[in-house]
Amino acid sequence: MAKENYPDSGVAASDIADREIIISRLINAPQALVYEVWTDPAHIEKWWGPNGFTTKVHEMNVKKGGIWRSTMEGFGMSFPNRVDYLEVVKPERLVYTLGSGEPGDKEAFHVTVTFSKQGDKTLLTMRSLFNTAAQRERVIKEFKAIEGGNQTLDRFEQQLAEISTAREQVFTREFNAPLELVFKAWTEPERLAQWWGPKGFKLDVARMELRPGGMFLYRMSSPEGFEMWGKFVFEQIDAPGRLAFINSFSDKDGNTTRAPFSADWPLEIYNILTLTESAGKTMLTLRGWPIDVNETELRTFNAGRSSMQQGFAGTFEQLDAYLAANNK
Repeated sequence: MAKENYPDSGVAASDIADREIIISRLINAPQALVYEVWTDPAHIEKWWGPNGFTTKVHEMNVKKGGIWRSTMEGFGMSFPNRVDYLEVVKPERLVYTLGSGEPGDKEAFHVTVTFSKQGDKTLLTMRSLFNTAAQRERVIKEFKAIEGGNQTLDRFEQQLAEISTAREQVFTREFNAPLELVFKAWTEPERLAQWWGPKGFKLDVARMELRPGGMFLYRMSSPEGFEMWGKFVFEQIDAPGRLAFINSFSDKDGNTTRAPFSADWPLEIYNILTLTESAGKTMLTLRGWPIDVNETELRTFNAGRSSMQQGFAGTFEQLDAYLAANNK
């Protein structure tokens, strides 16, 4: 019977039980955002390292063959670090070696980090494979590697929470219709075509794949003949009370494009829709925030908050009218 190999190392799993450290945590944030905050140097410097340490990033090029050099300092100590990326699969997986960067560093070890979707949460797993069992024991006892790793993830989660709060845009509205009907209005193409989009625009549904990873692709046309395309990519579907999806502008083939009104608008918005019913009425809450954005895009998004509120107010008026006409 063939041996099962340790991820990416070529080493049989049965041969490394005493040489590895595995730290895993379910993160309350979507995969794309988790990956962004894990790989963007502007974020890294705010959370990387155990309690009491700060990190200065000197260079960071997250691609196969790329290098990340940094210095971690705290309690009068300084630790130079060098990461050499062996594999980068955005936003799912990173494989690299980690060491001091000194020539002939024999203490460099192998790391695999995976970001696995769990609905609109992310299971983050970091596996560190050391050269010997003695090296593993030394970093655990002398450098508190497991305790420090968990403290680092605590700081990482705090940073994610701050980012989500700062970016989040929330829309709420109560509809005089049962939850089942409101959910159908969001998920059945012939119903969506009656209300989704800006006021006055006609909507044509090109594709509707109601499944995780599936796409809702649509065209919006104004009375003056202006045309634009958009899409949802579904992340989570919990009928009839919850949807998570990534919304963006697109071309007619479903490829993500820039917004027609701004070159600096975020490419993608992560959305979580929740529906709750009480006494035959349905409360809708739509939370959305941009993912994988630079500072210019985030400023543009924040400057557009008032316009978004007005736009969704108009869209939800159309939904309200549709529900009233079909609530029989």
